[in-house]
Amino acid sequence: MDATGQNEQGTAAARQRVVWAVVDSDIGPLLLAATRDGLANVVFHATDAVRDKALGRLGSRFGTEPVEEPDSPLLADAIRQLAEYFAGRRRDFELPLDWSLITGFNREVLRELAAGVSYGAVVGYGDLARRVGQPAAAQAVGAAMGANPLPVVVPCHRVVERDGGIGGFGGGLETKRKLLALEGVLPEPLF
Repeated sequence: MDATGQNEQGTAAARQRVVWAVVDSDIGPLLLAATRDGLANVVFHATDAVRDKALGRLGSRFGTEPVEEPDSPLLADAIRQLAEYFAGRRRDFELPLDWSLITGFNREVLRELAAGVSYGAVVGYGDLARRVGQPAAAQAVGAAMGANPLPVVVPCHRVVERDGGIGGFGGGLETKRKLLALEGVLPEPLF
């Protein structure tokens, strides 16, 4: 505990700065939020109600009121790279990511997804489970995809069913179809 009665982690969280902006994309408005550590959150369908709910969660998690700052240097690269991605000029994101909104198995799976499944490729839930050493955890991989705080950038849309079905998606199946179409992917059986 420090002199104010807070532990170091609580003090650090209280000092964390969170900036956000809503940007237009081919799949609708996206809320982007970043900290000094990197992009922390991408939220689909950022209507006023969705935005307010997401900002409330971010404020609770980081211990600070998120500040709308579309011109923030903390967001500039993310905004530019997402625009390039949707224009078909970018295949890989080169952004610092703040992974603090996800932990444990979910973080491990998402890091493997980000590092190991490239643009235009897909992976099955079971295959991704095997890649992280948990071959029986296909359903848990699905839960990790649903908990992904950084969709598009950490490409959970590239995770499909092994029989060729596209599987579920937190942003909606039409959004997943659009992202897969943008990347030229037609899911086929993976075995």
